[in-house]
Parts: sequence; structure tokens; C-alpha cells
Amino acid sequence: MTPMGIFGILFLFVALYWGTDPFKYSAISEFPDFEAYKVDMPPWELVPTVRDNDNLLQKSEIKFLNQVQGPESIAFDPLGRGPYTGVADGRVVFWDGENWNDFAHTSSNRSELCNPKPSPASYLPNEHICGRPLGLRFDKKTGDLYIADAYFGLLKVGPEGGLATSLVTEAGRVPLRFTNDLDIDDEGNIYFTDSSSKYQRRNFMQLIFSCENGGRLIKYNPHTKETNVLMTNLQFPNGVSLSKDGSFLVVCEGCSGRLLKYWLKGKKAGTSEVFAILPGFPDNIRTNKDGEFWVAIHSRRSIGKPHGQAVKYSPDGKLLRVLEDSEGKVVKAVSESDERDGKLWLGSVLMPYIAVYDLD
Repeated sequence: MTPMGIFGILFLFVALYWGTDPFKYSAISEFPDFEAYKVDMPPWELVPTVRDNDNLLQKSEIKFLNQVQGPESIAFDPLGRGPYTGVADGRVVFWDGENWNDFAHTSSNRSELCNPKPSPASYLPNEHICGRPLGLRFDKKTGDLYIADAYFGLLKVGPEGGLATSLVTEAGRVPLRFTNDLDIDDEGNIYFTDSSSKYQRRNFMQLIFSCENGGRLIKYNPHTKETNVLMTNLQFPNGVSLSKDGSFLVVCEGCSGRLLKYWLKGKKAGTSEVFAILPGFPDNIRTNKDGEFWVAIHSRRSIGKPHGQAVKYSPDGKLLRVLEDSEGKVVKAVSESDERDGKLWLGSVLMPYIAVYDLD
């Protein structure tokens, strides 16, 4: 048999293997009704090509190595204490200047299943039991910490910490499946994302493969206890952050790699539009004191080595700055980039540390 013939047989064998998945190794094997959705990707000519050729994130300081597993979101309380962060075993922990301390947890059913493990990914099978706090925000007026837990929805815990109180587990008679991030306006209203109507965080690969369009942006009024769905048909909505003046908010849409603006005030209130096309696929977004938006990029659109990247946008959606570690030497992944006192605090749902980059 010729080499081409052998290659053809091997190719056919591989195709049959992946097509039938006889050992059920495929990420979609547990979902017989799996369906892939069309993603309205932007034209390549609109995708930013600016790179950080100096790999400035390599100058970041790695803090708390192996002390925090998967610190996705970072927050400081109204008194400036912290950071606080949610970790892979379901706790929210607090740095007191010398040590990490337990501050809050989202599950009332914690057990030995939630005990320390070697890596953030090790907790994935039991996240629905232990909880997985993702987005964190403090109410600056009350000191309450609001938590977007991937499995238990929107929760709140007081300044003293402890077991968080459940606030929202469904919206529009549809259960929350993958609560992701949140922000709070000056009146105390909470805006948060539900990334999927079908897949939980432990099935995030299925969500990435399908780009199921059941994601939502939701508003919760803590005074009336009312919940309103503001945006639907989103494909993996993730981070959310209010503008400095509160007239609009920006939502990261993961599958399309874009930022969406939702108007809260003015003539356009209740409408949405594209705010910016991103160089990659986003996670969280945070607003700095100047009203600019820092976006954490999980991966670029082109195939390459996974690495950390953070990009900054102006209040009108113009790309201002790109920071990255294209070689993944220091900052290997970024889930959130939060500017505070001239420093950029970089969290990652995948890494066992927090990175801090000096912006000055």
C-alpha cells in the first residue's frame, strides 16, 4: 500500500473515532441534545491588531503564590481593606495585611469535598456543592459584599462575613444557571450576568463549543426585591461594569469577543449597541476612577500560546492601551484587571496567585 493510502486509512479511522466518540471522551458526550449556535463574528478588519511588543505584564509582581486558588475577582471594602477574592473551593477570603482569612462562603452544604486541592481545576467536579464565587462588588454605602456565585446565583453578605444570603436564583421564571459578574449603581441596584440558560460553569467547555444564546443581563432592585431581565439572547455574557456617570453599563460577550453598551438613562435608555470589538475573548471588565474600562482578555482570536492580556478602553469605546505577556512567562492568564492607586490587580480563575502591575 502506498503512503497516501495508509494516510487515508488513518485519516478515516480518526474521523470515525471523533465522529462516534466510542469511549465518551468528548466534551459534549453528556449532552445528546447539544446544539452549536451561529456566532456573528466581526470582520477581521475591525479586530484590533495592536500588540504590547514590550510584554509589559512580565514586569508584574506575583503575589500570594499558592495561597489562593483561582482568584477570579478582586475587591477592596469601603475602608480600603483587602484584597477580598473568591477562590475555587467556594470561599471568599480576605487579606488582613499578614494572612488570608475566611470571610464568607456561599454554600450551606460544605464538606470534606471542599477541602484544599492541588489546582483550581481540581475543584470543578464539586463546584455545584461547594459553590464558586466569581464576581465580587462592595456596596460602598452599606459595606455589604455582593457575590455572583456560578451555582447559587446572586448573594449578599454583611461586613461581618459568614454564610451569604441568597437574593436571586431565577429571573423571568427561568433559573439562573451560570451567574457570572455584577456591578452596583448609586441607588443600590445590582446588574448581573447569567452566562447560560443551559450550561453550568462546570460545563463551560460545552458552552464555549456551542455558544448557546441563552445568556442574560439582569437587574435586581434590593428595595423592592424585583428582578428584571434587561438583555436576552447573549452568547456567553461575562463581565459587567457601569460607566462613571451611571448612564450606561458595558457587558462583555464572550463568544463574539465584543463589548456591548446598555443605556440606563437618557433618550436611549433600555436600548443596546456595540461598544467595542475586542482583540480576543473577554472575561471581566472594571471601570477606573477616570471612567475608563479595563477588560481582561482570556485568549486572542488567533491560535497561539495562552497568555495574560488586559486592554483599556475610553468611555466612548476607543482602545487606549494593551498590556500583555505574550510568552506567558509571568502572567499566564487574566480573568479580571482592576485599577487601584496606580496599580493593576490581575485575578485569574485558572492560576494560584494574584499579579500586580505598576501602571506608573
